[in-house]
Amino acid sequence: MRADLTGWASYAVSPIGQKPAAHHLLLLDHLSRLAHDDIDRLMVLMPPGSAKSTYASILFPAWWFTQHPRSSIIGASHTASLAELFSRRIRDTVFRHGARLGYQVSAADRSATHWTTSTGGEYYATGTHGAVVGRRADLVVIDDPLKSQDEADNVHLRDRLWHWYRSDLSTRLKPRARIVLIMTRWHEDDLGGRLLQNEADDWTVLRLPALAEADDPLGRAPGTPLWPEWEDAAALARKRLSVGERAWAALFQQAPRPDTDALFNVERLAVIVPPAVEPDGPTVRAWDLASTVAAGTNDPDWTVGLKLRRETSGVYTILDVVRFRGGPREVEDRIISTASADGRRVRIGLPEDPGQAGRSQIAYMATRLSGHIIEASRETGGKTLRAMPVASQVDAGNVRLVKAPWNHALIEELRAFPFGRKDDQVDALSRAFSMLLTAAAPARSASVPFMSR
Repeated sequence: MRADLTGWASYAVSPIGQKPAAHHLLLLDHLSRLAHDDIDRLMVLMPPGSAKSTYASILFPAWWFTQHPRSSIIGASHTASLAELFSRRIRDTVFRHGARLGYQVSAADRSATHWTTSTGGEYYATGTHGAVVGRRADLVVIDDPLKSQDEADNVHLRDRLWHWYRSDLSTRLKPRARIVLIMTRWHEDDLGGRLLQNEADDWTVLRLPALAEADDPLGRAPGTPLWPEWEDAAALARKRLSVGERAWAALFQQAPRPDTDALFNVERLAVIVPPAVEPDGPTVRAWDLASTVAAGTNDPDWTVGLKLRRETSGVYTILDVVRFRGGPREVEDRIISTASADGRRVRIGLPEDPGQAGRSQIAYMATRLSGHIIEASRETGGKTLRAMPVASQVDAGNVRLVKAPWNHALIEELRAFPFGRKDDQVDALSRAFSMLLTAAAPARSASVPFMSR
């Protein structure tokens, strides 16, 4: 049992007449993989009442010490009182099952805030804004970092939580440390949202909405409840009517959206498997440029290169999104390397700044990209106005994505536009769509330094 998390969890909940449901078994599998170094960042997104905290914040830490006896855990929640509640429940679980787990809580250190084990392990509980100086962790378990919609809607509190995570908590990690974030989504820019915007490639995400959507991780048919034995479709329908669509989308479907209607109807976007043979069709790579490197707590814009193809059927397929932060030289090099990978049949769209400097920049890039077709254009009108044509195509079901790791960040930005924090991918998509509506323009040539932006 000590080697098997699922066996331990099944045993621990059996006295109260329970057993892990299908979504619990999938969660336990992910947690076991994290404990055994298969993954090191796990984000668990499930609705309220799904018992995610029972398994991930109580039973998992108790079992973790059987695999890593001399390790340290930091457990964090939106308030110190909630973090201490989890800590007491883990500690009490060890009191009851110490013989099976193979260790006990030390008599000398057994407070709710800080307790140690007989095998040299340590558990420390803190609120998400609490001090962690002097603490080091092999495992961090963050459960419910936000406590209310009002808090989630407050940008200053979201910034404060992000700063705590990056500057305080992350600096406390030991080498090869692991993090589990357990939450229901409140806002498109909550802690989970920012991590997916900034560190998406680092995280394994287990997202299980209350009602199944397409490509459900559990293999449920769309509309099937997550835990029908606990809350069936009729009960969820009543709850949906009670809480309203915004809260339902965020807390229960784990797909938060702005309080105001967004421009893009992302539910109409289809995600497809890349075809074995690429079909013909005009293809472009449009860029939205930035040149500020992320440092400290700043949150600069992204440089984005979005690749779009118009199929013979009239459907538009987003093939790839390159998204990064870097200085002017890195931006220039990335555009060139991406163009080389795309090939010369893919037209390149670049924004042109006003005046002679903008024209010179484009001429210089035309020299660096000799043999490629470059289309430069100045941005006119507001971002929303520029995005409306492609948003209409999305709403008509004429835009789809190739399944890839960048899908989530793009969909979430589209979902939030024009009220979200970032719009770089939207700008690149608008430019790409506009390019496919017009004929290719010839490249121009000159030689001056690139990017004064």
